[in-house]
Order: sequence, then structure tokens, then C-alpha cells
Amino acid sequence: MMSLISVRPELRAYHEAGVLSVADVHTCVRVGHLGGETDERVLLAAALTVRALRHGSVCLELVRLPEFFAEATADASLEGHAAARALPWPDPDDLIRAVRASPLVTGIAAGGLRPLRLVDTPAGELLYLDRYYRDEQSVRTILTERESSRPAVDPGAVAAILDELFTHDGHPAAPPDRQRIAAALAVTEWTTILTGGPGTGKTHTVARTLALLHRTHGPGLRVALCAPTGKAAATLTDAVAAQAAALGLPAVPVASTLHRLLGARRGSSSRYVFNARNRLPYDIVVVDESSMVPLTLMARLLEALRPHTRLLLVGDPDQLTSVEAGAVLADLVSRQHSRAGDSVLPPIVPADLGAGTDGEEPPLDEQERADLERGVVRLQRGRRFDNAIARLAAAVRTGDVETTLAALAEGGDVTLLAPTDIAEVHAAVVAAGTELVGAAMAGDTSAALAALLRHRLLCAHREGPFGRNLWALRACDWIATALGRRLDGGGFYPGQPLLVTANDYDLGVFNGEIGVVMARGQDLVAVIEQGAAPLLIDPWALAEVQTAYAMTIHRSQGSQYDSVSIVLPDAQSPLLSRQLLYTAITRARRQVQVIASPEAVAAAVSRQARRASGLAV
Repeated sequence: MMSLISVRPELRAYHEAGVLSVADVHTCVRVGHLGGETDERVLLAAALTVRALRHGSVCLELVRLPEFFAEATADASLEGHAAARALPWPDPDDLIRAVRASPLVTGIAAGGLRPLRLVDTPAGELLYLDRYYRDEQSVRTILTERESSRPAVDPGAVAAILDELFTHDGHPAAPPDRQRIAAALAVTEWTTILTGGPGTGKTHTVARTLALLHRTHGPGLRVALCAPTGKAAATLTDAVAAQAAALGLPAVPVASTLHRLLGARRGSSSRYVFNARNRLPYDIVVVDESSMVPLTLMARLLEALRPHTRLLLVGDPDQLTSVEAGAVLADLVSRQHSRAGDSVLPPIVPADLGAGTDGEEPPLDEQERADLERGVVRLQRGRRFDNAIARLAAAVRTGDVETTLAALAEGGDVTLLAPTDIAEVHAAVVAAGTELVGAAMAGDTSAALAALLRHRLLCAHREGPFGRNLWALRACDWIATALGRRLDGGGFYPGQPLLVTANDYDLGVFNGEIGVVMARGQDLVAVIEQGAAPLLIDPWALAEVQTAYAMTIHRSQGSQYDSVSIVLPDAQSPLLSRQLLYTAITRARRQVQVIASPEAVAAAVSRQARRASGLAV
């Protein structure tokens, strides 16, 4: 590996100040060497682009360089702030001119390679690594092509079936019913985006959309259900299967991970069996938890779709985005573009699109009507719960600091606890943990799986005083003390909650799935929660698993617990954002405890996590 000593001092200074990592510097130096580029400004721009990818952005917004410099400085350690602020940050206009003239952008003479792509947009210049530019262009081009036509349907027949599927007390649901609109949209578009918060009925709508398509398409409709993680896929399967009989659906396919759907080759994360030359053999593909899908994986999925395969993307754009680069669902929801052709929705759901309202939901506003033209519908009405948790989540989602803090101050189902006053958290952890151990020792699988969902500690970080590693150890100690015996931290023990952290197709376990170690005579067995049919497996066969008293908020996506305790870092943490807090809050069904200072909560709600890309432009 190249030593930093060989890098010119001006660039090395950004690493020493904590702005750039060693990997950022090495990558830009290699790219510069490839194209014979020695201009420090261009190399810095390349390194900052790599850094942006590490932080989830697809590109570097050169027009926002002054803001970016401030953010980069904030990301540095407290000790490095002064050094970062004192760095020789280039003038943005000078840097853009240097990048525009660089052979890394204009094309390297030998072979015409272009490692970097500079793109002019109405919002300013964007700098990409070539691979991510091509992936973004692929997504944009394919979606535009899919919008050039619409499926042929019989509006009258579709309207009649919708009235049967969306009923209340035996009568068609009163308008406006956004679930009914969403199903109508999915049958009349090749690409539909169904969004909404927890409990708004997204899966309810998916099941009825599949029933509608089965009846309009006829026998032999080929359906694929998938999600980014195994846990989310299992949840989707169970939710749709639970409604199948009542809707007259034939056998519901088992949902898979997206990688498995595409036929990921063992040992390769970028080569798939299904691709642009070998298309997926389905009439409709449903992708749940789409907010977790990164740009590269979305590009591979779209390339593998037949032009006339319906695609239904389902998710909550206000949740945390993928761990890898991109915020595709949020970008597509906010994407501004026009399309040819008139909507065919009015003759199918005329009352739902009307100006008045007879139902429990408000009429569609102008933005919602514009979104429908782009194939996007948002469910608004909370059907699973309408309580303090839902109101708190709404305040966080909209960035309302005052309402958020007021809701937490009221106590009850949502409370704010000082980091030094965690007696309630201790009680919740011990109650759930001892119940889990008792059920596991008794061999009661149903009771153990129920106890597994009682409570979870959710952390923004993995390491440090606010990290999941420390809080998981703390929880284990609390439970061991309550039980009066040591819990084996180096092995497995009855009542140990498990989190699978990587897919293992041979074992049939998937990233994000949870389980519990059970006593079976003198032996132990791991029970992995997979809906109606839990998987039983030797715990020692699980290579990628961790004890799950606590988990990161990112890992918790797609899961629900009776109560959650959310550990937030200090207000200065760059990880704090409203998406992070909203995601954590919406994991709870009944109770939320936020362990943080009011300043940390205010910082999280005030800060909108922003990932740069050109997809929404």
C-alpha cells in the first residue's frame, strides 16, 4: 500500500486534520497517477468525492463546497477542528475550473478513460466517480423509458374490482381512499412508488394490488416479492400470506432478498445471473423497504427487469437510507420531471380524486396530484396506531423541535431520560431479558419469540459510550445480576437474543433476522424468527451473529418491538439526524424512551441528513 509520506504535503494535511481518510487519499493519488494529474485542487476534489461516497452521497456537489467544508470540519475530531478550519481550502470557482480542464474529466489520452465525471445541472456542478455516474444514468434512463407508455387496462373492470377489494363494513371505502388510489396506480403504471409511515397500510395495499392484478391479468401471473434484507423479506411474506385467503390470492411466493432475486454469484457482489441480457421472468416485482436499497443495487434491478414488468417500490422515504451510497427512494419521490400522456386514473377512481371528501382522509392536494402523474402515492392515515408515538414521529419527521421536546416532556408512552437517569431503561431491559431466559429454559419457543420482541436498545453508534457494543454488555450484566448468575459472554446460553449480521444461503439465515438460543435437554438450539415457521439450527453453525440486547438503529430497520430505548450521542455527533431519530421511534409499538439531552434531541430533529445525487434533479 502506498505510504502517505509519498503524498504531497498539501493533500496530506487534510488527512492529518481528520477530513480525509487514508483510503480517500490513496484512491485519489492512484486516480491522479492514472491520468498524469498533479494539480492538488483536482486531487483534493477526487478525494472529497471518495469521502462523499463513504458518507452515503453518490457525488460531490461542487457548488456547495463552502457548506461541505464546514460539514467536513464538523466531522473531524474535536481536537482536529482548529486544524481543519485552518486548511488551505481552495476557492470553489478555481477548483471547478481546474476540474473541468483535468484529463481525469476530459479523457485520458491512452484509451480515453474518464475516471471522473463532471456534470452541469440547474442546481450546480456535480463530480462523480465514473461507476456511480453510469449507475445513476442507468436508473434515470430505464425509468424514463418505462414511463413512455402505460399498461392497457379496462377502467370499468378495474374500478369494479377495486370496490370489492377496498371495503368497510361490506361497502366500498369512503373517498378519498389513498390505498385504493395506490392500487389503481399500480395497475395502470409500469413503475409505482408506494410510500408512507409505519402503520399506514402499505402491505395491506400491496396484498390488494396483487389480488387486483391476478383478476385483471388472468391465470399465470408471475409475482416476485423481495426486500433488501432477509428479515424484511420474511415480514413481507407473512404479511401478504395472512391476507391471501380472504382476497382469493393463489399461493403467495416466498419473498427473497434482492441479491437472491437477482441471482448473486457466490463471492461476487456485482455479478448476477439476471441482468440486462438475461431478464427476470416476472410480471410484477414488489420491493419492500425500498429506502434501504442503494444506487448500485437499484441499477442492477432495473437493468434486469423486462420493459413490461410492473415494478412496485414500497417504503418510507423519511427513514434512514441505505448503508451504501445513494438515497434512491427519497430521490425518486422528490424527482421533478414531466411525462407524456394523460393519466388514466380519473375514470377508475373519480370519487377519490374529487375535490370533496366523504371519508376520514383529507382530499388530495396539488402536490399529491402532481406526484400521481409521476407514479408516486403517499399513504397518510395511521391505521395501526394513532397515539403519542405516532405524534412524536410526525413532529420529528417534519423537523418540529418544539413539538418534539414538548411531547417527550409530557411523559407517558414517550419519555426523555437523562443519560444519568436510566432506572426505567434498566427495568425494561431486565423485565424483557429475564422473561426471555425463563421461556428459553422452559423450552417454550412461542413465549421466547414473543419475549424477543418486548424491548430493544437502539444506538446510533457501534462503539464508544453511546454505542451498541457497550450498551449490549451493560444489558447483559443487568440481566445476569437480576438472575443471580453469570451469562456466558464467550459462548451461547439459553435466552440469548441473536441478530444475524450476514446472509448465509446454505443455512437459510439472512442479514437482519433475529432469534433466540433455546434449551433442548442438555443441548442448545438457535431459533431464528422467520414468521410462521421459525428455523431451528445449531447456534455454533452461525458464523455471523451477535448478541442483540442492543443494536444500531440502521440494523433495526424492518423490525418492530413493543418498546424501544433510544441512546443518542452528544449534540455534536455528525450521525444525528431527524431520519435517524424517526427510524428509531417508529420501531416501537407501545413505548419509546429517548436517552439523551434536550440539546441532542434538538440537534437530531433540526438536522436533515442529506445525500448528494443527481437523480432528483
